[in-house]
Amino acid sequence: MKQYPTLPILVVDDESIMLNSYRRVLSYAGINNLILLQDSRNVENVLAKQKVELIILDLIMPYLSGEDILQIVANECPEIPVLIITGVREVETAVKCLRWSAYDYLVKPVDEDRLITAVKRAIEFREMQSELLLLRQIIFSNGLKQPVHFKSIISQNREMRRIFQYIEAVAQSRQPVMITGETGVGKEKIARAVHDSSGLPGRFVSIGIAGLEETVISDTLFGHIKGAFTGADNNRAGLVEKALNGTLFLDEIGDLNDSSQVKLLRLIQEQEYFPLGSDDPKRSHVRIVVATHRDLEKKVGQGAFRSDLFFRLKAHHVHLPPLRERLEDLPLLLDHFITMAAVELNKAKIIVTDELVALFASYHFPGNIRELKSIVFDAIALHKTKRPNMKTFANCLKGMKKNESFSQEPLPAETSNLFRLQHKLPSITQVNQMLVTEALIRANGNKTVAANMLGITRQTIIKYEKSEKK
Repeated sequence: MKQYPTLPILVVDDESIMLNSYRRVLSYAGINNLILLQDSRNVENVLAKQKVELIILDLIMPYLSGEDILQIVANECPEIPVLIITGVREVETAVKCLRWSAYDYLVKPVDEDRLITAVKRAIEFREMQSELLLLRQIIFSNGLKQPVHFKSIISQNREMRRIFQYIEAVAQSRQPVMITGETGVGKEKIARAVHDSSGLPGRFVSIGIAGLEETVISDTLFGHIKGAFTGADNNRAGLVEKALNGTLFLDEIGDLNDSSQVKLLRLIQEQEYFPLGSDDPKRSHVRIVVATHRDLEKKVGQGAFRSDLFFRLKAHHVHLPPLRERLEDLPLLLDHFITMAAVELNKAKIIVTDELVALFASYHFPGNIRELKSIVFDAIALHKTKRPNMKTFANCLKGMKKNESFSQEPLPAETSNLFRLQHKLPSITQVNQMLVTEALIRANGNKTVAANMLGITRQTIIKYEKSEKK
């Protein structure tokens, strides 16, 4: 079994019975990486040789008291959270310890659930500290520690670069990651990058939630035991078990039903779940990454998604920009998909020209990168030469969504007032001339691209250009 947390928890108590009790309670909760110390005089030696996640410290002990050790930790290892264990009569002393930077305190006899909760909170606090430190280092260095983890994501966009840096900063955390963005922006690739950057030894396991019924989701995620339902002839492991010590990616999490939301929340908070038909919980350490193109905050407000689950899932948040906001990636993506299509379709590799990039830049791409790939494959299938046939690509663009371009997005409300302040309205010819001029500016002078923006022919563009010169 993998040890959790990665760094050990140092437990210091002069009573062996209490040390064994802490071991039993924490191990049941999956917290099994412990160093038990009965002699408080050895604390400094342990800290000199071993980094620790946190310290659970009895306040009243022979030799060195909890107060003495707390002062040593505060001076030499201030980043380590310390959880004080105290009797009722020493509460005032415990409060004083909080002023000396103790993380929290528990009163004897220690409630088991309270102990587990306090330890988990301290681990999360330490992880947060580490993430913030790493994030600062990455931002100041303006680089990536392991760029190989992002090799499948083709981008030279600054915002995407910042996203990669953020992922590296939070990858070591066990907290969930929520990835949002329009359909087709590459959310699963980002989820896999989170897993690769985390260094987790387990597998990356993914499932799409959309369209699945409640029973199917529960069985797929949590498995079942023999006899759980008709046809359940054997025990079946779910994806949670298959993703042990790895990453479980849940796509379209906004479609998760109420019952499954409760089960997922339990898995995140308690690291345990129930296979279908079983009354005995199973424990699992798994990193949860979810994705959605829906507005989950709106669904929470409508009561269609649990608010407690939403905030647990959004511990770390990555929002991916649509393709139309990262057009500098178009040349790279076009070259990548054209190469891929040429190999798969046994066609000659087409040269990516500035004219071709400008043509694609005029398109809105409601389906983002996934749609771009489809258009490229469709166009390459029709090509016979190495030079790009602009008409073929233009037709394929129109075929995906006729005349869908930036110029044809819904006009703002104030458009009706465009000419209101003018005493004399321009003629239709003048308005058309203005549109052609603006389209040519946006297309960097490319007549084919400008014509595609306006849904007219190239010859019409040339005609308006000539009339303007007159």
